[in-house]
Amino acid sequence: MKYKRVLLKLSGEALQGDAGYGIKPAVLNDLAEQIRDVRAAGVQVGVVIGGGNIFRGIAGSTAGMDRASADYMGMLATVINALALQDALENRLGVPTRVLTALEIKEVAEPYIRRRAMRHMEKDRVVIFGAGTGNPYFTTDTAAALRAMEIDAEVILKGTQVDGVYSADPKIDPDAVRYERLTYQQVLAENLRVMDPTAIALCMDNRLPIVVFDVNKTGNMAAAVRGEVGTTIVAPEEV
Repeated sequence: MKYKRVLLKLSGEALQGDAGYGIKPAVLNDLAEQIRDVRAAGVQVGVVIGGGNIFRGIAGSTAGMDRASADYMGMLATVINALALQDALENRLGVPTRVLTALEIKEVAEPYIRRRAMRHMEKDRVVIFGAGTGNPYFTTDTAAALRAMEIDAEVILKGTQVDGVYSADPKIDPDAVRYERLTYQQVLAENLRVMDPTAIALCMDNRLPIVVFDVNKTGNMAAAVRGEVGTTIVAPEEV
């Protein structure tokens, strides 16, 4: 494996499959199996998961809700997804996990403490981070960048619905060009929407590489850890 400690970023929509809403068990189980296989290869895994399959704060704000309240609701949605992934990993596959949340919900998860998270990973547990950063106005992309740096991850694996970063939406534009490697500056300048600009800036400032890959294809997660698939985003001198 190319990396020994990774932070996997999954959107909430990754859990819904073609259902359009909620959690599709078959999709959840496939993701859990991919995480199990990566861990079995000797890689320490942290996961940040979104909540857009249940509730998206920015959508609630657009509909007239108070933005902070809507964002807190979105954070709680990420905890639901984190618990679902934990159940799939532990009860179905026997993979030890811990859910750590930025909002204190002690009855179902541990509070996020950096040293505790790192200790869990050193003990070969999959650590799932819920509730984003714990602050409104920040996305789970930013939470992923922040947690990755805090736990000394070597890379962010951004699981998406396409096999990398394109110059345009490949589902709409047949002439869209797929990139093998990009710089952080290119992503920001071309507004490629890989992650939100705050997350990209954090990764750029700390030289943390991002690998964007298709998480829907079984086995791709391990291939991404080996550096075989997806688009890699790095500093200019590494392109």
